[in-house]
Amino acid sequence: MADPLTLRERARRAARAEIATTAIRLFAENGYEATTIDQITTAVGISRRSFFHYFGSKEDLVLGDMDALGESLRAALEDRPDGESAWEAIREAFLVLRQAGGSPAEQLTRAGLHHEAPSLRSRHLEKHLRWQELLAPEIQRRLGLPASPDADPRAKAFIAAALACLDAAVDAWYRSGGTDDPEHLFDEAVTTLRS
Repeated sequence: MADPLTLRERARRAARAEIATTAIRLFAENGYEATTIDQITTAVGISRRSFFHYFGSKEDLVLGDMDALGESLRAALEDRPDGESAWEAIREAFLVLRQAGGSPAEQLTRAGLHHEAPSLRSRHLEKHLRWQELLAPEIQRRLGLPASPDADPRAKAFIAAALACLDAAVDAWYRSGGTDDPEHLFDEAVTTLRS
């Protein structure tokens, strides 16, 4: 017999996915700013209260659960082999984000929405700052820096640079209409930064 919590969690994830997919479609059709939460809830067939049970804000539909994504990224980074450099490890860990982004068409729409809505850019920067704190201990270790209660500024700068390379790669991928390889674009950005 299936565990009810597991079944409940699967139902919750399916509902979140349906709401997000519907919202992304509406954003693509009408624009992010022009699409209201009421339009999304009507299209999905849920109440506003139910919407806020699954998502804290409209921005979360595009950016995803920042805390959960950050935890997945941290776990992926910590799972990388010890022999990998910090750059290799973070590059491979970033692949978790691509897997969590939905279909390629949804990923392309989400990337476009980042350009359209100032509120999304603001939340995106907030996410980066949170991730710097979250990833700093492992990057600090991989850089050979001593452990410390507060994140070493060099580790935070490293993560900020890696996230900037990721953003540049996603931006270039979006501008190519999804035809360029985002991993190659990330590698090029990192190579330029490191030269």
